[in-house]
Amino acid sequence: MDHTGEVGSTRKWSMLALGVFGQSTSSLFVHGSAFLIPALHADGLSLPMAGLLVAMPTVGIVLALIAWGVVVDRIGERRVLVIGLGSMCLAATAAVFTSSYIALGAFLLLGGIAAASTNSASGRVVVGWFPVNRRGFAMGIRQMSQPLGVAIGALAIPTVATAHGVPAALAVPAVMAGIAAIGCGIGIIDPPRPSKVDAAKSGLLNNPYRGDSTLLRIHSVSVLLVIPQAAVWTFALVWLTQDRGWSLPAAGALITGTQLLGAAGRIGAGAWSDLLGSRMRPLRYVAIAAAVTMAALALTDWIDWAVAIPILVIASVVTVADNGLAFTAVAEIAGPYWSGRGLGIQNTGQNLASSAVPPLFGTLIVATNYPTMWLVTALIAVVAVPLVPKDPAAATT
Repeated sequence: MDHTGEVGSTRKWSMLALGVFGQSTSSLFVHGSAFLIPALHADGLSLPMAGLLVAMPTVGIVLALIAWGVVVDRIGERRVLVIGLGSMCLAATAAVFTSSYIALGAFLLLGGIAAASTNSASGRVVVGWFPVNRRGFAMGIRQMSQPLGVAIGALAIPTVATAHGVPAALAVPAVMAGIAAIGCGIGIIDPPRPSKVDAAKSGLLNNPYRGDSTLLRIHSVSVLLVIPQAAVWTFALVWLTQDRGWSLPAAGALITGTQLLGAAGRIGAGAWSDLLGSRMRPLRYVAIAAAVTMAALALTDWIDWAVAIPILVIASVVTVADNGLAFTAVAEIAGPYWSGRGLGIQNTGQNLASSAVPPLFGTLIVATNYPTMWLVTALIAVVAVPLVPKDPAAATT
């Protein structure tokens, strides 16, 4: 049943903007914490210890994604966004006033747990309020949140940390989270969903994982495709500077540009899926493109062609284009009473796979070389292609 016409177009877009702001704030807290490493190291903390400290938000988000999904399914999107963002504000504020690394790590962990709230809730706002023929485009915009949060973190956190100390830098996400919590409390309306009686009659309360492998196949495809994405994000900078001889400023500028192109690519992929009336067909094409592009990068890097650089840029766009497609499909297929959990499972799998890429593929590079590493990611993308399921009828309801 489509309830998306029950609020005006302006209100829908304002709720999308609030969702993007909330998700960007979570991304700033979780991923922007990495920009504290130089200041922590300058304060005398070893690099391994600094790395462990800034990993705490990621640990928190992985621990809490599915649990927050269950809460969203039970109490709705607005309350979860307000509670989660408000809790993140409190955790970040507490971190500002601590002088202990142990306490700082604890508050970063708690903030990461709170930040996990926005993933399922903001995604469900998009799916609940936008009609099926605009949902992919809207979700593509929502998927811009991660690069936006990282960009804000890169600009603000090192500057504040250098000038005022590590704890003070966390005032940036604290303020943003407070504003986002208030904004979501005022501006978000929970998308309508059938009563539990009607949902029971229509089967919407049934476990969508039971007797159907569609969601599990989408999760598996996303886990596989996030590996080449994480490999490009993790190793592109060091590859450019150490293997290709680029200066750090030039390499940093290129990576920033690829992030912006990747954000645009997510929107384009979502709009494309709306035009096709399918999420899975574009997802399959993206998986094929990822395999071809990573294989081309491996080949051109192996024979030392300069064209490897533009291929890296293309790979940076292609390998992130699947995120919004899969995220939208999971929410549509799981339905209003299971999508919170489905989206939580989706993001948990991707985060776990992403966290394994730096140590495992770093070891592979040391043992072999960059072309071999790129080729392995291409083969992983190849495995994903036949796993992409067909579009079920429930995906457009």
